[in-house]
Amino acid sequence: MHCRDVTRRHSQTFYLGSRFFPPRQREAVWAVYATCRAGDDIVDERPGAQAREQLGWWWARVQAAFAGRPGPHPADTALAWAAAHWPVPLSAFEELHEGLQMDLRGHRYHDLDDLTMYCRRVAGVVGFMIAPICGYSGGARTLHHALLLGQAMQLTNILRDVGEDLERGRVYLPETLRREYGVTSAMLEAGRVTPEYRALMRHLSGLARAWYAEGRAGIPCLHGSARLAVQTAARSYEGILDDLARAGFDNFRRRAHVSGPRKLLMLPQAWWELRGQGAVGYQVGYEKSEGP
Repeated sequence: MHCRDVTRRHSQTFYLGSRFFPPRQREAVWAVYATCRAGDDIVDERPGAQAREQLGWWWARVQAAFAGRPGPHPADTALAWAAAHWPVPLSAFEELHEGLQMDLRGHRYHDLDDLTMYCRRVAGVVGFMIAPICGYSGGARTLHHALLLGQAMQLTNILRDVGEDLERGRVYLPETLRREYGVTSAMLEAGRVTPEYRALMRHLSGLARAWYAEGRAGIPCLHGSARLAVQTAARSYEGILDDLARAGFDNFRRRAHVSGPRKLLMLPQAWWELRGQGAVGYQVGYEKSEGP
């Protein structure tokens, strides 16, 4: 299946978590991921004018899928199916579209508020897309927790990919924080991992961990096996920060990651944490997939 393959190829962490959803929900989660991934790839892999044009087509395809008129692409068909069966909000995709446009415009991140807005738009709102598929109680508060988990994952991506983003001409580290910690543009361009740079990375890693901690508080409000799915993905993603710290915050010459065996070792911890919160009672399913 196209959406499953896209998810597995581009995010082993997200894919691992998704395997704990029941089959129909799993298909819907893959449809959402594949659609989001398609927009992100346009921004990262196409030149400016072409990217702007193709991102416009992407947004038109999303709107058509929500209107029940998907195009021939399998991701469009899958998204239309998911939107017809769960109350996934089109407004969340609209925010994602705005966030992707920030990259195309070469947005400059003056302060932490700018960075937080970006993290919200390109990843936080994915929580708004996934929560209705999971099923949840707690209303707006649970959605706020889901938003924070998405923001934490995006900030983790940013901290992991500083070197790669520099090659694309993008700097997400806020200017005010760089000045506060004494990290100059020349240091970044030279790929210098100085004590000042490590202090800045520790500060932003601490913010990501705070978002993870608050975001995980909403996981017990999710329904059924979605709890283990989201807990597993969150724990695995936060492990990237651990690997980055162990490497002395050198994100210029290496890409922090969590190995497959380490992710599997995190599963008992994720289960035990949920059990401690009284949030067990789900089934782990690897049944044959259903849906488009």
